[in-house]
Amino acid sequence: MAVVRTTEHRYDHQAIEAKWQARWREEGLYEVRDDDPRPNWYELTMYPYPSGDLHIGHWYAMSPADAHARFRRMQGYNVMHPMGFDAFGLNAENAAIQRGIHPHTWTLDNIENMRRQLKTMGPIYDWDREIVTCMPDFYRWNQWFFLQFYKAGLAYRSYAPVNWCPSCNTVLANEQVIDGLCERCDTPVTRRDMNQWFFKITQYADELLDHSTVDWPEKINTMQDNWIGRSEGVEIEFDISEYGLEEKTFKTFTTRIDTIYGVTFVVLAPEHPLVEKLTTAEHQDEVRAYVEQAKLQSEIERMSTEKDKTGVPTGAYCINRLNGERVPILVGDYVLVTYGTGVVMGVPAHDQRDFEFAKRYGLPIRVVVAPPDWDGSDLEEAYLEEGTQVNSEQFDGMPSSEGLNKIADFIEESGWGRRTVNYRMRDWLISRQRYWGTPIPMIHCEQCGTVPVPESDLPVLLPEDAEFLPTGESPLALHEGFVNVTCPECGRPAKRETDTMDTFVDSAWYFLRYASPKYQDAAFDPEALKKWSPVDQYTGGVEHAILHLLYARFFTKALRDLGLIDFGEPFTRLFNQGMIISDHQKMSKSRGNVIAPDAYVEAFGADVIRCYLMFLGPWDQGGDWSDTGINGMSRWTNRVWDLVDRDAGTLDDFPADDEAVRDIRRTMHKTIRRVGDDLERFKFNTALAGLMEYTNSLNQAWEKKGIRSEHWNEAIQKLLLMMAPMAPHIADELMERTGHSDSVHTQMWPEWDEALAADEVITLVVQVNGRVRDRIEAPASVSEDDARRMALASERVAPHVEGKEVRKVIYVPGKLVNIVVG
Repeated sequence: MAVVRTTEHRYDHQAIEAKWQARWREEGLYEVRDDDPRPNWYELTMYPYPSGDLHIGHWYAMSPADAHARFRRMQGYNVMHPMGFDAFGLNAENAAIQRGIHPHTWTLDNIENMRRQLKTMGPIYDWDREIVTCMPDFYRWNQWFFLQFYKAGLAYRSYAPVNWCPSCNTVLANEQVIDGLCERCDTPVTRRDMNQWFFKITQYADELLDHSTVDWPEKINTMQDNWIGRSEGVEIEFDISEYGLEEKTFKTFTTRIDTIYGVTFVVLAPEHPLVEKLTTAEHQDEVRAYVEQAKLQSEIERMSTEKDKTGVPTGAYCINRLNGERVPILVGDYVLVTYGTGVVMGVPAHDQRDFEFAKRYGLPIRVVVAPPDWDGSDLEEAYLEEGTQVNSEQFDGMPSSEGLNKIADFIEESGWGRRTVNYRMRDWLISRQRYWGTPIPMIHCEQCGTVPVPESDLPVLLPEDAEFLPTGESPLALHEGFVNVTCPECGRPAKRETDTMDTFVDSAWYFLRYASPKYQDAAFDPEALKKWSPVDQYTGGVEHAILHLLYARFFTKALRDLGLIDFGEPFTRLFNQGMIISDHQKMSKSRGNVIAPDAYVEAFGADVIRCYLMFLGPWDQGGDWSDTGINGMSRWTNRVWDLVDRDAGTLDDFPADDEAVRDIRRTMHKTIRRVGDDLERFKFNTALAGLMEYTNSLNQAWEKKGIRSEHWNEAIQKLLLMMAPMAPHIADELMERTGHSDSVHTQMWPEWDEALAADEVITLVVQVNGRVRDRIEAPASVSEDDARRMALASERVAPHVEGKEVRKVIYVPGKLVNIVVG
């Protein structure tokens, strides 16, 4: 995409930016010291995946975050705002395979390029604190944490149906399946039973629902709560003893036990172990075909509320113990064996999808919670609200809210079930059958079973000479030197675990490593971590609400319970930026509208790009890139340059004007307050709008004259200080050109005088029936309604209107309020 610049810079932006980046580096301006006397502030933006090149989306996430961190620094904080690279994962391995080069080489080459690109942005990153997750000095601690989780019962191995991408040859988490397709390659996802490693995140489900100690967007909290999906209800047994199986009952969970008498069918998940045992001979072919078809669908597809419920009969029945009825058992793909009990009861009169299912398959629909004034006729649709228990034996006539509890009591007293809590969230499946990830530090021995790698043997390194063949197993499984080991317990030959960890394990704790990235004795230096954690401010995309953010919260709570840290939330504050688009469309390579920043930086300079991205609109809402807009930002930086380049001494040749001085000082203090408030709240677009208005005011003041050079110089200095977080290079250059030897980035955010920053006030004369009763102060912009309200509220006016009828209020704008009473 060609870069079209319609403005010429008044300054050599390339030379200026190179100059200041070199000087900041030489002077160690952004080196973060743990012993700095200032209060610490840890501000972090989500680290990037090293895809090869930064695109403008990276700049959109990182430039405003850098500006906010710089603002905090100017407020007197010792700011740590580090950067690293999320370097493991499917993308790196797939790209490396396609290009015929090793993932390690491809990844590190990309990191080197992206690091160079990041530096052109002029951020305050302390590169000595950089972390790269594919390096052994990082991922050895993934392995160490795994071993601690294993010892604590938080890591375990179990057979489970998993999402399988046949193209990537790997297991996918539920969240990595989008509309039934692999999020990486868009291949249809199938189902497969495999022995997998899990982290027991469900142990923390209730605590993860508590957001009381963090300042996060309510939308994110709600998304996490919905994903966890806590439900209170009853787990009840249905009798299948007539079939002579070892299992005499099976269980199902319901939040609507008040509808138990309305059960007319029960549905098993296709993977449920009872399906094969219960299916009668005449239904076996149909059931087997249905089960195979279900394996081709992802859990996300099967759980979709937009998908019609389907099922096939097994020919078997179960007994509803509350009324003794034989209830048909079906198999349905909308039931998941990993959610609840893998069995769902069908109550078509009181669940719309069950209603439609029953209509489709000719199953009975029995009302057990009657709507008001129900006459016993058939329902047109499922009735979902509270009502009166009917067809519910001894519970008939009760309000259903009472029936809910009475029926639950009866079930518990009868020993047929119990009240319980269910969760939608499942444990975190971390196994990946790929090479480019952290090896799971476990060994499988025929004599000893599964045993952990001794901590002294960490890290378990990835072999450099692995073969990448699409076998359906990890390439590590083909590497005899990696696989064949000695059991650390009995000394016999054994096999090493060949799965690697989900890359979200890296990002679940990476923020802890920045406090001491070169520490060798542990994942982090506990003393250093106490000075910096938890993260004060975290920024990143809303797309990580369920994956990364939830996993990081779980990891933090687990590490706390292991005694490794003393806090339970990773990020005290969270702000989510929106998405930048181009031509009203999401940027993608296929559309050819991805904006690469390098050419724009060369043409306009980093400061213009930074400011333009921040000016596009509210940061949390995203914006639409246009070359026209960036030229407008370039014109503004030119105007700033021109303002600063003027000879302030010429102002002293004109007569002084007190009003002009008051106006420029009032504007300056109001702008300092406004821009500071905006930066505090990530309102970069309005902060820049305020600066643009301020530069217009400065230009008008120059043209009108009446101010002294000292006033002009003060106003210019404050302009540069306010620009510094967003346009760090030009602010430093112009501060130097105005005679200041210290970098603008070593100076404090300017203070404002509240009196000068306040809105101008006027004096309103208040009359009652033409006689002056009070004089009140009001803002110059006061409305007629507010003026009337203030006048009537005056303590001096009240005695003259009390008990009388206010017939009219006359307002003379900016001067007078006359109250006519009778």
